Amino acid sequence: MRAARLIITAVNEQWAMTAAQVTTGFATSVIACGCEAGVEAVLAPEETPDGRPGVSVLVFTMGPKGLEDQLIRRVGQCVMTCPTTACFDGLGETTRENRLKIGGALRYFGNGFQISKKLEGKRYWRIPVMEGEFLVEESFGMQKAIGGGNLLILGQDNAAALAAAERAVDAIRPLRDVILPFPGGIARSGSQVGSKYKFLRASTNVAYCPMLRAQVETALPESVNSVYEIVIDGLSETAIRAAMRVGIEAAAQAGVARISAGNYGGTLGQFHFHLREIMGTQIHTDTR
Repeated sequence: MRAARLIITAVNEQWAMTAAQVTTGFATSVIACGCEAGVEAVLAPEETPDGRPGVSVLVFTMGPKGLEDQLIRRVGQCVMTCPTTACFDGLGETTRENRLKIGGALRYFGNGFQISKKLEGKRYWRIPVMEGEFLVEESFGMQKAIGGGNLLILGQDNAAALAAAERAVDAIRPLRDVILPFPGGIARSGSQVGSKYKFLRASTNVAYCPMLRAQVETALPESVNSVYEIVIDGLSETAIRAAMRVGIEAAAQAGVARISAGNYGGTLGQFHFHLREIMGTQIHTDTR
């Protein structure tokens, strides 16, 4: 995948988070949403370009063109519209080929009254709005990234599976360089590649649906009656491995029946995350 990091700042953390939450709305899966996005971290004023409270957001797509399109739409409709916000690139130095012209596209909203400012080699646009001005960096960095690290949490009942999944999410959220794009970090409708219907790219993961146990080749033991999936997108293989490890450790402490992962036979990319291998390796974790 390709990824970008947005640094959204505002007069206080509440407005920065409001903009971040709206920006990452309807971004659970590239299957139908166009991108996968989520809040990475809350940032202190000393961590942001303009010295104000901020939130970092990661956005993932299947390619550069899709990422540019999603960023222009989401920054323009969700950040620029939000009171007091500004938006900056969070990846830092990248090659010219890996720069996406986001502020450079949004500047036209200023109807000819926009102002360009160059500071320390970076160009910014001051776009007039009714409140005052919206400050946005001209271009944003893009890098190669990985989508779809995942854990399957199998429980004896819904309450047990959900409690374990929630513990895993709580353990993963403090880590940097990863996001959990699904609602609350958890997906109940995990998918498999393909469908009996030719117009669908994905369909319900029948092997892990308890209600289909008697009708299909199931992956569930008789004692399991509920399954949740945690999908992890990351800027690196190391970041995803670290997230999977802490998630497994946390879920295991909740007395879950089994922890597994989706296996798609290499059809979704070259990266494979073997759970036993991950649990047997010491991994450094960078927390927010």
